[in-house]
Amino acid sequence: MSRNVPDESSCLRILREAGCKKRVVVHCCTVGAVAEEMLSKMDADRRLVIAGSLLHDIGRSVDNGIAHALIGSEIIGKMGFSEDLVSIIRKHIGAGLDDADAEEMGLPPGDYMPRTIEEKIVAHADNMVSDNRVVSHRYSVEKLMSKGAVRGAERMESLHRELSKLYGADLDVIPCAIGEYPKLKWISN
Repeated sequence: MSRNVPDESSCLRILREAGCKKRVVVHCCTVGAVAEEMLSKMDADRRLVIAGSLLHDIGRSVDNGIAHALIGSEIIGKMGFSEDLVSIIRKHIGAGLDDADAEEMGLPPGDYMPRTIEEKIVAHADNMVSDNRVVSHRYSVEKLMSKGAVRGAERMESLHRELSKLYGADLDVIPCAIGEYPKLKWISN
């Protein structure tokens, strides 16, 4: 499955060349650290998950709104990378967007729901990072609830339960396991 997936140093170069700000790069690396911890107890394609984590917000080089996921997937797709990687980037928002969410947010019709384990890990690792701080999934659930996004919050809770079961413990242990501000091996803090 890892065919045509960039390695970590290539991902960082791609982010920089796309014009991502350092803040976005640090966020992506923090998501990568959370995903790597999830991978320590889950069976998934490591190279694909790490590349997806590092590149999930490349679209923020163009747009900081909800469309950044679609834009990012188009950027990576035009570079000729794996459709699996393109799909991770397109589907990383929350626990996915259903058809009603996509329409409400002005996105074109399409599949925005994470379905593979790799897509789910990247989406939920992103849910557990606020800027460059590792947080409980409840932080993101409460943020969605405060915006009235009840369906999205329920999907996030369901995704959290599903991945926690695969991990063998509640994923909310991750901030304690790796720290709220983990050491990022891909860049210096």
